[in-house]
Amino acid sequence: MPTTSHTTAARLRCQGCRHYYISHDARFPYACHALQIKSKRQPCQDVLEASGQPCLYRQHKTAASS
Repeated sequence: MPTTSHTTAARLRCQGCRHYYISHDARFPYACHALQIKSKRQPCQDVLEASGQPCLYRQHKTAASS
């Protein structure tokens, strides 16, 4: 089944990425340490729109060792 831009966009989420964080800037609440950007939407959506490819910096968070 081919994916459409709607289904691809629905799967794009930065939560769970080690570089993703919530900024304290109310105008741009979502941010990425790897790309050094803040955005009004998920940074991975900005990456897809600008490059046509999913974010290549995405790395899953690992559980902190205790």
